[in-house]
Amino acid sequence: MTPSQSPTERQAVVRERTFTWSDPRAFVAAGRGQSGRQILDALAAGRIPAPPAVELVGIELIAVGDGHVEMALIPAEYMYNTIGCVHGGILATLLDSAMGCSVLSLLDANTGHTTLDLHVNFVRAATIDAGRLIAAGDVIHRGSRIATASGKVTDADGRLYAHATTTCLFTARPG
Repeated sequence: MTPSQSPTERQAVVRERTFTWSDPRAFVAAGRGQSGRQILDALAAGRIPAPPAVELVGIELIAVGDGHVEMALIPAEYMYNTIGCVHGGILATLLDSAMGCSVLSLLDANTGHTTLDLHVNFVRAATIDAGRLIAAGDVIHRGSRIATASGKVTDADGRLYAHATTTCLFTARPG
């Protein structure tokens, strides 16, 4: 959009997106008394609602294992930054979600976690032409108070878009 465009021309480029989400307290309540793996399995099966942040970005949980999680995202133009590609924060959110959930998959019913550190390397710009992107998160180390995990984002052809590491601190489970 440029200042020389008429109001009609500027209006023609405007898009709208409606966002709905489930009450996050329902997600927390549904997970009470369940291990992290049980929560993720229920989420993948659609038995509990997705957290609002996941709904906001459009992340889909597609695979859960002990210490391993895969999530997918289809790039959309509302995710674009000023240079015409998916904003790095969107890919960082996808990676943080996949790696954090890989840690969650190993936790008992009383233990939660929070991200202490997130380091992302972007190696290729993502656009809507990339198609469905898959983030795989894998636990590297689980200690008594922290865990580390790694993750990568690839497309259907195996092209790498970003890779990351995280450190998570164990906490009491909220709720």
